[in-house]
Amino acid sequence: MQGILKKFGNMHFLSLLGNGSMSVINMVTVALLYRSLPIADNGIWIFYQTATLFIDTFRHGILNTAFIKFYAGAAKARAEEVIGSTWSIAVTISGFFILLNIPLFFLIGYVQDKAIVLFIKYLALNLIFSLPSLVAICVAQGELRFDRLLYLRVSNNGLFLLFLLVLFLINQATLQNIVYANLLAILSASLIALFAGWTKIQFFSKSSTACVKEIVHFGKFTVGTFISSSLFKITDTFIINFLLGPAALAIYSLGQRLMEIVEIPLRSFVATAMPSMSAAYNRGEKTEVIYIMQKYIGMITLSLIPVLLGAFAFSDLAISLIGGGKYMGTEAANVFRLFMTFALLFPADRFFAIGLDVINKPNINFQKVLVMLVINLVTDFVGIFIFGNVYGITIATLFPTLFAVIVGYKAMQKHYMSFNFWDAYQVGFNEIKALIRFTLFKKQETFQNH
Repeated sequence: MQGILKKFGNMHFLSLLGNGSMSVINMVTVALLYRSLPIADNGIWIFYQTATLFIDTFRHGILNTAFIKFYAGAAKARAEEVIGSTWSIAVTISGFFILLNIPLFFLIGYVQDKAIVLFIKYLALNLIFSLPSLVAICVAQGELRFDRLLYLRVSNNGLFLLFLLVLFLINQATLQNIVYANLLAILSASLIALFAGWTKIQFFSKSSTACVKEIVHFGKFTVGTFISSSLFKITDTFIINFLLGPAALAIYSLGQRLMEIVEIPLRSFVATAMPSMSAAYNRGEKTEVIYIMQKYIGMITLSLIPVLLGAFAFSDLAISLIGGGKYMGTEAANVFRLFMTFALLFPADRFFAIGLDVINKPNINFQKVLVMLVINLVTDFVGIFIFGNVYGITIATLFPTLFAVIVGYKAMQKHYMSFNFWDAYQVGFNEIKALIRFTLFKKQETFQNH
């Protein structure tokens, strides 16, 4: 029992460490980029990164959740078939976008926009260089090897930060050199994964047409969910910018930026829960699947309550430290408070969505997100009409989230197993008590041994 708890703790610690360290690295990287590049060049860089990441969403969206779903808990032969098929799909998707990009490459001379030129010139290299890392990340998550996941993320983002810092110190941080540094970091991370054996490329030949079809059929819904989910931020940004102005967008974004204190642990627990739930589902353990889902919903939601209280008390201080004095007295602190209040629904939303993926109902998630987009758009405009400021947009986010929780809960009951929504918080409370007792007992035992 103690061994299981120890493994559980280490797994979550590594996942949290990975997400937390990436947030710090990315924050420092952004600060260096803003100090290195002229405003126009920084805008070009942001477009290039956004465009390449959007293309990568197709690969990641199709493969990541589907891989974990079919790989976790699978027999040896089946696991090798899933890895080989994942490699086959990843290469095919990459090749498809590279083929689409080739004609555009010969039209670069006719394109005036520098950002688009940069995107066309380096998309193919970005796709090729990142391919091994993509598969290695899938394998690491499927095997619950969050130590490897941490190494992969640090080697990619950390090396880019290192290269960028060197360019900054020698005064050579031009846009072109930064693009080269980024590609070199991506290639370095992939080479590390290849030579360490984390990509399991030796199973490429184990790919089968049946398994490829199975993964693609599942992934076609999850990729839609990935892409649709990314549109929430884009639509909010456009609406605020054009209806309320760029100053309002800056205020809103600052309040939203602080939500990383919720998103970091939530992403970490999602990453560790998905393989466990998939393994239980593949073993036919319905009760275990529901128990794991309820445990995460309850524990995370209850743990957010003291964070929420702290956010209400110290929001103004946090806004001042990150944004500076010019944001004091604006709506930014209250935007953060509102988001933190709504965040109590985030665990239920996220884990019901995972549950639907696990039980082979990703189509419900996809349909749900499409309706959420419509609700978000409508409530955004209604919110602005009523409040006339960013509070309207902020409050509007409650309605699609509430809709997602209701749909996810009802769908899990209908298509898998009946359970009580509120039991999740009782299960979570009991798990927290057990964890506290175990921690105190362990400390007492350690003290007595010494």
